[in-house]
Amino acid sequence: MLLSEITWVKAEEYFKHNDMVIIPIGSIECHGKHMPLGTDTLIPDKIIELVRKQNDDILIAPTMPYGACESLYPFPGTVNLGTDLLYQLMKTIIWNLKRHGAKKFVILNGHGGNIKALERIGYELDSEGCMMALLNWWLNVWELNPAWKGGHGGGEETAGVLAVNPDLVDKKYVDDPLEMKDVSPAIKASGFNSVEFKGVNVTIPRLTDHVTDNGWIGPDHPKYATKEWGDEMLQAFADYMVSFIDEFSKVKL
Repeated sequence: MLLSEITWVKAEEYFKHNDMVIIPIGSIECHGKHMPLGTDTLIPDKIIELVRKQNDDILIAPTMPYGACESLYPFPGTVNLGTDLLYQLMKTIIWNLKRHGAKKFVILNGHGGNIKALERIGYELDSEGCMMALLNWWLNVWELNPAWKGGHGGGEETAGVLAVNPDLVDKKYVDDPLEMKDVSPAIKASGFNSVEFKGVNVTIPRLTDHVTDNGWIGPDHPKYATKEWGDEMLQAFADYMVSFIDEFSKVKL
């Protein structure tokens, strides 16, 4: 059930018998020229839709659409809260829900840049007798099916957006090649903030527009994404999430 659609009286009744809340979070940021800025928010929202078809008894807070996007802010449209502000904002939201009776928090996360802030809150919840389960959907699905493994704005996420709405993918850019910018002829770019030198990956934090011109990075080219892939992947994760929620609800704190 959606927190935004119930009265405070129903919320009070819910917390008398339940201590779990789901909080989806994403970002507004560049995902290549072919993908919408809201990719990291649209996909969690679709997953929530699929979860609710199987279990609509757990309270779901409104999706946080903004995140920490420190490396991507140069691309127009990206909204970067930064890790410190995201931490303060999410902690305030969570502590308000905690005040009313929530003790178990399931965070459905769509963006890697949010992880540091969320984990910090998780440690603080644990110290107060509560617990956070952080589901990073794009990472978790790799373990459900290694063939779905992908990068940022690549085939995996493109398939996810195709499952949300195929019209949101700009087909004229979907074939864009990945052209990484090396640090030097011998120090090769290998990821968002990594380079490879003599077979070893070294971290060199760089703004994403200094790594790639179009904004997508990964081994999974978006041109191979299909709606069928996205439908299967998001449904598989929704099924897993429903199963996890059922088990997590049994945890004694």
